[in-house]
Amino acid sequence: MTALFLRDLRLSIRAGGGALIGILFFLTVVAVIPFGVGPDLALLSRIGPAIVWIGALLAALLGLDRLFQAERDDGSLDLMLMQETPLVLTVFIKCAAHWTATSLPLVIASPLLGLFMNMNETAIGATMLTLFVGSPAITFIGAVGAAVAIALPRGGLLVSVLILPLTIPVLIFGVSASYAAVVGPAPFLPPFLILIALTLFFAVIGPAAAALALRNTAD
Repeated sequence: MTALFLRDLRLSIRAGGGALIGILFFLTVVAVIPFGVGPDLALLSRIGPAIVWIGALLAALLGLDRLFQAERDDGSLDLMLMQETPLVLTVFIKCAAHWTATSLPLVIASPLLGLFMNMNETAIGATMLTLFVGSPAITFIGAVGAAVAIALPRGGLLVSVLILPLTIPVLIFGVSASYAAVVGPAPFLPPFLILIALTLFFAVIGPAAAALALRNTAD
């Protein structure tokens, strides 16, 4: 499992620029918002957590279609389906490696982008924490879309269309928890705990559904 994690980590970093492309896209999305809303610093500070979350969500979608691409191209997908290791566990490890390579850098970069949005220290910390907790759910959801679209020649857009509606609850509770930590009066803990529950739920459902889709595709 460790060897699989390290292998997929290297592949995720190398494929299409890996984390660098995601960070540049994240930076672009967040950086253009002030030009659209104007120089109102109070407004930028108020919408900052939502913009950072939306930017991270869109950036996380970029490489999800390549989650099983290498295995399909080199034929190792069939070996992965026939190995003794449960396919669900293999998919989970691949999701963990993909999140480490692509989404974790977005979490690390979020404080810098929070400064672009005139967010204070509390807002930056809350947004970074909610991204760290909630972004794995996006990867687990994306694994299902990537498995469904693996046999299609242009499955990238289909993956985004399939999984974007499912990520809306993660976005809602991530932004709600970030706002609650800053402005109140709603408490921070309830939406944050729901965000954790969503991540744990998709950590179980996502790999299982992706494994089922991969087996159906192979058949």
